[in-house]
Amino acid sequence: MSIDMDGPDPLYVQIADLLEARIAAGDIGRRLPSVRAISQDFGVAHATAAHAVQELTRRGVVKTTPGRGTFVQRPAAGPDEGGEG
Repeated sequence: MSIDMDGPDPLYVQIADLLEARIAAGDIGRRLPSVRAISQDFGVAHATAAHAVQELTRRGVVKTTPGRGTFVQRPAAGPDEGGEG
């Protein structure tokens, strides 16, 4: 998967979508790569990578803890996912 520099969607949205897909596939574990690593991986500016992380935070996919990093949020277990009910 790669981003489309000439596509209709903003780059940060494309990157957020790809990162979310990687999280869902299990390719990204508990901790999201740094903004610097994301920037280098996708060949975009630091600000674009940071905006993608903000988008993932807005979606509830990740949570940033200052001084610690950005972590994948685990979905709450539903009644059919190991919970009692």
